[in-house]
Amino acid sequence: MFKDNYQRFKKITIILLGSLIYSIAINAFIVPHRLLSGGAAGIGILLQYVFNIPSGYWVFIINLPIFIIGYKLVNKEFIFYSFIGMISMSLFLVLTKNVFSFLKVEDIFISTLLGAVVSGIGMGIIFRIGASQGGTDIIAVIIRRNKGTEMSTLYFMINSIIVGCGIFVSSLTITVYTLILMYIKSIVINKVINSFNKKQILMVITSEEEAVSKAIMTQLGRGTTYLYGEGAYTGIQRKIIYCAVLENQINKVRSIIQQIDASAMVSIIETVDVQGNGFPRPAL
Repeated sequence: MFKDNYQRFKKITIILLGSLIYSIAINAFIVPHRLLSGGAAGIGILLQYVFNIPSGYWVFIINLPIFIIGYKLVNKEFIFYSFIGMISMSLFLVLTKNVFSFLKVEDIFISTLLGAVVSGIGMGIIFRIGASQGGTDIIAVIIRRNKGTEMSTLYFMINSIIVGCGIFVSSLTITVYTLILMYIKSIVINKVINSFNKKQILMVITSEEEAVSKAIMTQLGRGTTYLYGEGAYTGIQRKIIYCAVLENQINKVRSIIQQIDASAMVSIIETVDVQGNGFPRPAL
C-alpha cells in the first residue's frame, strides 16, 4: 500500500512539474509573439487571441467532452492522471500568464526555438509516465493503441490541422513559425520519452557461446536465446546469441564479450520497441 501511494504521489508530482514547464513555455515564448500551438491548448490560445480570455479557461471547457469519450475508450488510470494533467495545465496557464515580463525574448525565431524545446520537455515527461494533458493527446493515444504510431508523430499530424486554422486569426508568417515550433517540439517529446529507455538487439557469433551467454545473464540480468546458424564458407554450425539490452548496457556487454572472446563478432541493431520479461511496457 505504501509503495502504491508513493508511486501515485511521484506520478502526480511529475505531472505537475511537466504542466508548469509547459505553461511557462506557452506564456513566456509562444503567446507574446502570438504564435500558435496544438491540442486543446492551441485551440485555447486561438480563442484567447479572439476573446481576450486566458487560454486556461478554454482548455478546461474543451477537454470535458474529450474526457467523457476517453473514459469509455481508454484505461481508467490513464484518464485519471490525464485529468490531473489537464487541470494542472489549465491552472498553471492562468497563474503564469504574466511570466513573459520576466522571461521576455524579443527575437521571434529564438522564442520559437525556446518555446518548442521547453514545452516539448514539459509534455515529454508527462507522456513518459503514462499520462497526458488531455485534449488531442487522448485522441492520439486512442489512435496509437489501434495503429501503433509514435506519439510524437501523431501529435504533429493532429495538431498541424489546428495550427492550420490559425492562419485565419494570425498571419502566414506566424503560422509557418508555429509549424517549425511544433516539428521541433515533436522531436523533443520523442527524445524525452525514449531518453532512458532505448533498446538494442545483440547478435553475437563466438566460439565461447556458453560462457558469453552465462556472463550476460549473470552480470546484466538479461536473458539470451540461441539461434542456430551455419557459416556459408566454412560450413561450421554455431549457436548465435540473441539478446535484447538497454542502450546504457551496451558498453558493459561489449566489455563482457571482449574479456571472454576478443575475436567474437558482435552485431548491434537499434530496435523500436521490446516488450516482455525485464522490459517495461511503453507508457502510452
